[in-house]
Amino acid sequence: MFNDWKQALEAEGLPLDPTTTEQEAAAARVAARHAGDKEDLVLLLDVLGLPGDDDTLTALLPLLPEDGDPDDMTTETPNAFEAMALSMHSNGDSTDAIISATGLSDDELTELLAAHGQAPDTEAAPEIPAAVTETAVTETVAPAVATEADTLDPGALQDLLAWADEQATAAVRNRAARIRTDWAELIQRRAIDEVEGRVAKLKSELEQAQDELRAIKAGTLPVPAAAPALEPVPVPDTAPAVVAAAPTPIRPAMGSGRTPEQLAAVRAWARANGYTVADKGMIKKAILDAYDAAQQAPAAKAS
Repeated sequence: MFNDWKQALEAEGLPLDPTTTEQEAAAARVAARHAGDKEDLVLLLDVLGLPGDDDTLTALLPLLPEDGDPDDMTTETPNAFEAMALSMHSNGDSTDAIISATGLSDDELTELLAAHGQAPDTEAAPEIPAAVTETAVTETVAPAVATEADTLDPGALQDLLAWADEQATAAVRNRAARIRTDWAELIQRRAIDEVEGRVAKLKSELEQAQDELRAIKAGTLPVPAAAPALEPVPVPDTAPAVVAAAPTPIRPAMGSGRTPEQLAAVRAWARANGYTVADKGMIKKAILDAYDAAQQAPAAKAS
């Protein structure tokens, strides 16, 4: 039992430089092959300062000796690179990948696997017929998938999600739930983006209007010219003389051709101007002529 990390590394032929993750994993596998049981393995990992969590123990337990006695092992303890090669082979890595990672030759890897009871990976990959090429597969499968995706509409998407909800596999149901969540989030983000765009546009227009208002108040922006005032209509200095209206034609009457009202007006005028007239009967023609001349004089004077 070692109680010093350097002693353990020297005993296993491991480098004394700072260990990498691969080296720690290889050392843990070596410790597992030397442990008698799970408790012994936990102690070894603790002494060597290696991880001893549940996941690590689960991966190392298959490496414990079947008879539980590490002293009965007849195989030689592998070094770090050989332990890495054995681990990679157990994980299903290809021969080329193991050789590239460990630096072992093909023969050395074959001997190492044989010494530890592991058969080399000699099974060749199945040969793909010439007719079944990548191009043929792409041309056969891809169009079908693309056609379904191109014709997918919201109704088809809902049908697909409903089908996924009825599946017994939890992974399929969970994927459908994630799709619904992503779909709702995308719709919300698009709506937010559209509203933010409108808000930004309105803010820009408001700021521009405020700048114009401040410029007008400060007098740095000319106010649009008002409509030209209407020119006054020139008024001539001398207004045309008002033409006197012609006297109302006198309705013809019996005798003098005047109405009783006109005759009464003539009698009143005649008496006022020193003429003698009777209350009834015909009026002398001279008085009528004088009356007519007196009435026409003001109109002629006005014109």
